[in-house]
Amino acid sequence: METCCKLEIFVPETHFEAVREALWAVDAGHIGRYDHCMSYSRVMGTWRPLPGSTPYLGAESQLSEEPEVKIEVVCFQSRVEETLEAVKAAHPYEEPVINVLPLLGTGL
Repeated sequence: METCCKLEIFVPETHFEAVREALWAVDAGHIGRYDHCMSYSRVMGTWRPLPGSTPYLGAESQLSEEPEVKIEVVCFQSRVEETLEAVKAAHPYEEPVINVLPLLGTGL
């Protein structure tokens, strides 16, 4: 059984579909005899763009608070880099929040 990672990705609601399609295009969300497996939930995100940034939302030096979607999906460890590239290509943020967590197992 190949080692998997869990990705947590925060994306504005406007780009949820594009990021989801990018994930599925690289086979993220493949668990056993199922594919396209993922969870998502609406969350509120906060950030403050620092000087020199080019924010997708918000203004430099001002605290922003916006609704986002948190995507949770697994991917094979051997495909993490490819998956991150696909997400970044579909994601509008200059610095997208993507957490990569190693898993001891999935679909147990």
